[in-house]
Amino acid sequence: MDQHLTDQRVVDLYDSFTHGIIDRRTFLDRLTEIAGSAAAALALLPLLQNNYARAETVPANDSRLITETASYDAGGTRMSGYLVRLKGGAKRPAVVVVHENRGRNPHIEDVARRLALDGFLALAVDALSPLGGTPSDEDKARDMIATLNLGDTAQRIAAAVPFLEKHAESTGKVGAVGFCWGGGMINRVAVLSPDLKAAVAYYGAQPPAADVPKIHAALLLHYAGLDSRINAGIPAYEEALKAAGRTFTVYVYPNVNHAFNNDTTSRYDKPAADLAWSRTIAFFKDRLGTPPA
Repeated sequence: MDQHLTDQRVVDLYDSFTHGIIDRRTFLDRLTEIAGSAAAALALLPLLQNNYARAETVPANDSRLITETASYDAGGTRMSGYLVRLKGGAKRPAVVVVHENRGRNPHIEDVARRLALDGFLALAVDALSPLGGTPSDEDKARDMIATLNLGDTAQRIAAAVPFLEKHAESTGKVGAVGFCWGGGMINRVAVLSPDLKAAVAYYGAQPPAADVPKIHAALLLHYAGLDSRINAGIPAYEEALKAAGRTFTVYVYPNVNHAFNNDTTSRYDKPAADLAWSRTIAFFKDRLGTPPA
């Protein structure tokens, strides 16, 4: 591994760029300073970006699964999702999956398949549906995400809850999980959806404290120990949740970075990701019911 990938300055710099805090020119200028030359910075850049060749831990054509494109109405906007479950037609708990700020990419579809193998009916929503869907170019997808109205988008994602409640293969109990930008969306959806039973946010931005009493779902909140940008909001969120008497659990994973669950990025940390995922599955089984064998 390039030594710069373990340099926290590089990790924090890339995080600032991918979340729109600094523009591309500023990012490359600062990366050049750290790397020592423009050539070294340009050589480093592909190593920082997601490598979707590593995305498929569950094959898209896994013979145990049924996968399809599903759509639902969200207040007059047609939303698209990647729907996946085990074959057999049994009723099972359902989970909405919300992507990072790169749209519904191969990694997120793989996450949905992982949930399906654990017995859940999983729907990976494409928040960019109103703009024609997620493009293959992740930089373009990130730019498109930045144009979305967060309030409207949260409402559209929340509309997936009643869609899954009524699905023929659903038990009617619905949870949701999101990562990064999607983790922040999960917190917003929990505020908006009184029918949501369980919500898991991976390193997601917290909602305003005034909105916390509207949350009905049990929460499981995963944070990365080195993610100072997002972690700054944890104390106020915990205080508001306690004051509202809400059910929640917070885990902070030491010495790992934002996006530690994403196995297509250099920030991936397998021990933390595996532990957080095992807790996520156990949480969903506890709150939504154990899926049929």
